[in-house]
Amino acid sequence: MKHPKLLLAFLTLSVLTLTAAVPRASTAAVGGPQESLAPFVPTPQEVVDRMLALAEVTSKDMVYDLGCGDGRIVITAAKKYGAHGMGFDIDPERIKESMENARTAGVESLVTFKQQDVMTVDVSPATVVTLYLLTASNLKLRPLLTRELKPGSRIVSHMFSMGDWEPTKVDNFTNQEGFPRTLYLWKADGTYRP
Repeated sequence: MKHPKLLLAFLTLSVLTLTAAVPRASTAAVGGPQESLAPFVPTPQEVVDRMLALAEVTSKDMVYDLGCGDGRIVITAAKKYGAHGMGFDIDPERIKESMENARTAGVESLVTFKQQDVMTVDVSPATVVTLYLLTASNLKLRPLLTRELKPGSRIVSHMFSMGDWEPTKVDNFTNQEGFPRTLYLWKADGTYRP
């Protein structure tokens, strides 16, 4: 093999692309199979901490995590800042795991997890929304977020932008494992963005 590293990189990218493109289905609380907006890839704790710091989370915040996976973002917001939080995911196994993780962390009185298609979530109570979805998924959510969030609410996305909506801040860094990371922060301003 002439270029084994190039082949490995190509194969890895191909698998990630296929994984992201193939919808996972589960029976959501709203009924029927729902399409996943991203594969489940846990956000490293170091990145979670930076996301919450970028959003300037406090005990007065209600943090929503759309596609919450194992619940670590809202659990960290509750444990570290005393914030309330709600995590939403279509996968019932992720919700079970999140609830167990909240019990283990001792924050079950501050956080709630719900099996629900994130495209149907009423985000208006949130003051902070966190995302680790694909750009295409963020763009699907953008109209919902910009229509329902109150001005001043913050949105933080790990790795993926929201198209032509310019972020308020961008945090580029290399994590402890040596991988480049990008965090985007937007502040709702009352402008609807389709």
